[in-house]
Amino acid sequence: MSKTLSIVKIGGNLIEDVDKLHEILDLFAKMDGSKILVHGGGKKATEVGNLLGIEAKMTNGRRITDAQSLEVAIMVYGGLVNKNIVAQLQAKGTNAIGMSGADGNSIVAHKRPVKPIDFGFVGDVNAVNGTGITTLLNAHFTPVFCALTHDGKGQLFNTNADTIASELAIGLSGDFETTLYYCFEKKGVLNDISDENSVIQHIDSEKYTKLVKERVIADGMLPKLHNCFHALQNNVKQVCIGDHTMLENSSSNYTKLTL
Repeated sequence: MSKTLSIVKIGGNLIEDVDKLHEILDLFAKMDGSKILVHGGGKKATEVGNLLGIEAKMTNGRRITDAQSLEVAIMVYGGLVNKNIVAQLQAKGTNAIGMSGADGNSIVAHKRPVKPIDFGFVGDVNAVNGTGITTLLNAHFTPVFCALTHDGKGQLFNTNADTIASELAIGLSGDFETTLYYCFEKKGVLNDISDENSVIQHIDSEKYTKLVKERVIADGMLPKLHNCFHALQNNVKQVCIGDHTMLENSSSNYTKLTL
């Protein structure tokens, strides 16, 4: 049987909450088996950009990454946020190693096509170097990936962290029995957005289609769920969505997704 691998993606709202981040990293450090952490940092990038006089540009809730914004993303994602998380994990006994897609040629991407919108230096993933990352995992390192990829020709890209987590899970599923966790501020996928406790505990492909038609799954949850089922359709064992408590072995109040 394949070894197990847990890939945990944490969102920007959790990164900004110092106490919550400590709780998440405590739980992550205690998880058994091989594991990878993936993080964004868009809110911090906006904050630092504003201090530098570089205004964040958005369209339909998605970030436009021009040359200056890319420099801010590299500084914040690959530097400030990534290294703070790595240092905290080291303090919790986890031998973390900070990673971007360029490190070890881990994640190769291409610039997103400019039509209908030019997102600038935003990358869509081509390939994951599963062999290289597996070498790190087998050497008992815990990779901490920021939301940066590269094209193999010297260009870095800002890349959606949910997508990076999904593509890592797929790229490593041949060597590991992989579970993907999307950790954010909600308890899971909600049946009623106004009721924090209306968690849908299990969603399969058929129910997913139904919930999209009924617009229970809509807006920002659509791309997240798309990444979930993309992973499941490509050999990832299961995907879980919820708040940080789902990382506890005793927890059952979150959404589990399967085919």
